[in-house]
Amino acid sequence: MVNLVEAQKPLLHFLVRRAGLRQHTVDVDGAGTVITFWVPKDKVPSDKPTVRDATTPDTKLPPPPPAAAAKKDRPAVVLVHGFAAEGIVTWQFQVGVLAKHYDVYVPDLLYFGGSTSPSADRSPGFQAECLATALRKLGVGPCAVVGFSYGGMVSFKMAEAHPDLVRWLVVSGSVVAMTDSISEEALERIGVKSSAELLLPESVRGLKALLSIATYRKLWFPDRLHRDYLEVMFTNRKERAELLEGLVVSNKDATVPVLPQKILLLWGENDNIFNIELAKTMKEQLGEKTMLQSISKAGHLVHLERPCVYNRCLKEFLASVTAAETTPKQ
Repeated sequence: MVNLVEAQKPLLHFLVRRAGLRQHTVDVDGAGTVITFWVPKDKVPSDKPTVRDATTPDTKLPPPPPAAAAKKDRPAVVLVHGFAAEGIVTWQFQVGVLAKHYDVYVPDLLYFGGSTSPSADRSPGFQAECLATALRKLGVGPCAVVGFSYGGMVSFKMAEAHPDLVRWLVVSGSVVAMTDSISEEALERIGVKSSAELLLPESVRGLKALLSIATYRKLWFPDRLHRDYLEVMFTNRKERAELLEGLVVSNKDATVPVLPQKILLLWGENDNIFNIELAKTMKEQLGEKTMLQSISKAGHLVHLERPCVYNRCLKEFLASVTAAETTPKQ
């Protein structure tokens, strides 16, 4: 029987390619660590072939939009996904909109999509180092990084360690660090025993529970679609369970870094996983360069539930910070 989720991938890939992106795999360390990306067509390294999608060969693609010729000096935006889906599925409603004005890079973090590593390090800091190395190998300079949930934690780590690379930061539904107290409070509020029980569901019932917690609106999908999603999106379970274990740090070891970047916390007002009060506290801790915007009638999956509003807020922030960067000083 055809997997309905897998069957939709060629269409999604076609739309992303239509927006001017291509798949590419970056060898991070020469020792087996690789990260798969969607990158701007004109930024694919010429010395290594693009990872081809056999279902959408170039001969079937329409010509690129007229703006494609003027892409060389456009600001770069990196979209970092969360825990329940790979990059292009997470950001499917943002890629096309942003690609009109920015060079968009969509990585798959380690153990998602085609990204993998033989390393035993499962920390978000290791993810951040691998991603930063891969971006530099792709020739990405100072950029804006947009991180969601788990990807937000990785993005915070990358912003702290590589301020020359991460110039601006947007984070949704995440924390600087998953401390004991934050983890315990969230699990108790949601009513699950562990992060793995919530984020690595093994049954249709478990996936339905995750979607119910992560969204403001109660969505209905047939059980078959849930089963197909579980089969396609929840691979590498052992490694992902270890990623969750590597997230939590003790309260005494946790510190809030002093980040030089302008930061936008873009939140679903009804986020049940990392609630708006947590976002307000984080804004105060991060300091005056941090802004908080909330979107009503949206939960943890704010970028999927209310993509038009999310995209407008995101584009306004990116336009303001990149314009300030390019405006000549008097």
